[in-house]
Amino acid sequence: MDRVSGQRIGAEVAQRLAALLALPPGRVKVQPPPAPRRTGVGVGGLLMAAGGLRFAVECRASGQAAAVVMAARSAREGAARLNRIPLVVVPYMGEVGRNLCEEAGVGWLDLSGNASLVAPGIRVHVEGKPNQFKQPGRPRSVFAPRSARIARWLLIQPEVAVSQRALARATGLDEGFTSRIVHQLEAQGLVARDPSGAVKVANYAAMLEAWREAYDFSRHHIVRGHIAARSSDEILRRVTGELGRAKLEHAATGLAGAWLWSGFAGFRLVVIYVTEQPAPKVAQAMGFHATDQGENVWLVRPQDAGVFQGAAEREGIACVHPVQVYLDLKDHPERSAEAAEALRKRLLSPTHA
Repeated sequence: MDRVSGQRIGAEVAQRLAALLALPPGRVKVQPPPAPRRTGVGVGGLLMAAGGLRFAVECRASGQAAAVVMAARSAREGAARLNRIPLVVVPYMGEVGRNLCEEAGVGWLDLSGNASLVAPGIRVHVEGKPNQFKQPGRPRSVFAPRSARIARWLLIQPEVAVSQRALARATGLDEGFTSRIVHQLEAQGLVARDPSGAVKVANYAAMLEAWREAYDFSRHHIVRGHIAARSSDEILRRVTGELGRAKLEHAATGLAGAWLWSGFAGFRLVVIYVTEQPAPKVAQAMGFHATDQGENVWLVRPQDAGVFQGAAEREGIACVHPVQVYLDLKDHPERSAEAAEALRKRLLSPTHA
């Protein structure tokens, strides 16, 4: 990662920008910001002139969602203050980061060769270049199943500042573990402390998208099956009814969850979290047959019971919190991407969560 730190960053960004704009390298000039300032995670801000274009550039050592959100915000602020074009630079920009930049109205380029620049007189889009900065192994994450209880609690109650001790009690985690995760979230700019030391979400969108980027629904234990019925609503009510009679903790998620929370469209696939897979007689009462052919029901045993945190009853059916529904819709079939976007806009913000 040393290619994206220290004094070499300015020269490398200038070289990339010159190539994208088809300019001689000498026509791209780099200068530091007008006054020293901290810009968050990464190497920070640069001012660049490329031909007749002027850029306020924010560089980060990571293309993860949290870093991109912070960089986009800084780039926009700097661009507005100095009448320049905002630009975010990272080693490699993934899909989530690209979407975040687009939503923020900020251009970006990565040092792997991809870019999206839109400004008066220019429109540049390059994609498909592989990540040249992959790190071996799977990095430890504050959004691992058990660790993510902390992010989930904070996102469910974003206006509440809570002590680490109270947060540990609320999430069922020990205080030492809670302290380590909170410090990591703080280092990433995702949480902040008030004067008393209490913790709350610093940037709701950044935390939500950082978690979504790291989330992998397929790591849960999924039993796929089919139930013959006239409608998906009938299946949803039959399955949850039988689970309730068997006294098995359960909650709907996926498209069924999006429908329960926001009324978004119809759905075919019914996805239900269960603390344990139902006994054969319960499955029989549902009419559930395990199969990968024509599946219309997933019974999912989660990696961590934290998925049930914030669950509520909707139209007589237990449903996980919208934060969990939003995460679970990632890479689901049907109209999951549209449902996730509708849910985020309607329910997932500090004022609506």
